[in-house]
Amino acid sequence: MNAERPWSAEALDAADRRTAIHPFARVAERARDGATLIREAGGVWLRDVRGREYLDANAGLWCVNAGYGRDEIAEAMAEQARRLPFYHSFGPLGNDVSVRLADRLARRLGVGTRRVFFGLSGSDANETQLKLARLYHRAKGRPARTRVLVRERGYHGSTWGAASASSLPGLHDPFGAPLPDFVALSAPRVGAQEDDASQCRTLARELEETLESLGPDTVAAFLAEPVMGAGGVLVPPEGYFAAIQPILRRHDVLLVADEVICGFGRLGRWLGGERFGVEPDLVTLAKGLTSGYAPLSACLVGERVAEVLETPDAPSFAHGYTYSGHPVSAAAALANLDVLEREGLVERAESIGARLQKSLRDRLAGHPWVGEVRGVVMIAAVELADPETGAPCEPSRGIGARLFEHLLEERVVCRMMAGDTFGFSPALVASEDEIDEMVARFARALDRLAEEA
Repeated sequence: MNAERPWSAEALDAADRRTAIHPFARVAERARDGATLIREAGGVWLRDVRGREYLDANAGLWCVNAGYGRDEIAEAMAEQARRLPFYHSFGPLGNDVSVRLADRLARRLGVGTRRVFFGLSGSDANETQLKLARLYHRAKGRPARTRVLVRERGYHGSTWGAASASSLPGLHDPFGAPLPDFVALSAPRVGAQEDDASQCRTLARELEETLESLGPDTVAAFLAEPVMGAGGVLVPPEGYFAAIQPILRRHDVLLVADEVICGFGRLGRWLGGERFGVEPDLVTLAKGLTSGYAPLSACLVGERVAEVLETPDAPSFAHGYTYSGHPVSAAAALANLDVLEREGLVERAESIGARLQKSLRDRLAGHPWVGEVRGVVMIAAVELADPETGAPCEPSRGIGARLFEHLLEERVVCRMMAGDTFGFSPALVASEDEIDEMVARFARALDRLAEEA
């Protein structure tokens, strides 16, 4: 069989415009404008098919926590593919490597984990959590508990149920979503009009009143990120989870912690919820679980839910995927955990994250196009504002898209989010100089924006 012909940058560009559908993009725009196609990477650096180098300020999509070019992860995947490239986990069958990973996660992450279920993405993992919550209540003789409480600006994935649990209009409007049974509460955030203590009381009262209005016997779960990522990096005020958790427990509403972005060091802890006193019943993992080297997600099931699932008369868990517990992905996760532990990257996130937060605030403070810089440890956001009014930019002006183009010209990649907000979540291996350079390039792109306005 002949080897595939070499592809030039021009041929790749033409093929991409002609055949690809990019996630979260208009097909017509990508067909017209093309895309920046990445060919290789190392550390926090990317190189595209034309040989241009970029600083990756977003660790892929909040996920390459261990950095690019980790030979030990690649070699673990290759060795596993030679030994056992695939075997499923349906019914009475399984594979050894996914069992080893489940055991290690339960021991390493704690939070009362008793069972682990594997999928492939944060979206499908949150979809699984929605089913687990319903299954729990049905097994307890409460089939009417179907509603799920979420928060405004929350993001939990793009599958049908996970998108319905998200509260971003772009995920709903084109598809006629959300499904029924999802109720959005106010988003918590540091810097709100109320002080932290007052905001916590207000949000706890809103939760209590919502449960009373809906009827607590109709509510299955409350789904929340420790820090809201794609919704704009919203950090909860101190005491938020301490205020709402007793209410949830009193009404036997499960707390599902979406740790897809926050886990594996992003917030300086193995689970970001540890930073805020989150005591979950179910935990969703993905992204940093393998540092993006292979698709994998996990649902951690705590004592309360596991006890119900383990009863002999509990319903069968009729759910799963061909690739649940895929051995090559599990091998990648085990090797990734080795890297994070051996190099102390979770602990290192505190110091390098302090550099990121300081560098952003020092460099961007007072810039006419910057409305707010916010974040904690190794996740941050810069929200643009109109220099004349100080208000958020009108989406119709396309300011965020223009800044994104300038960022690519400055050879730095940030995550553009709703509301003309740009996210920073570099790999945990970034050096202080690389952090400062990311911010400097972002500042230069902002200056370009100001010059053309």
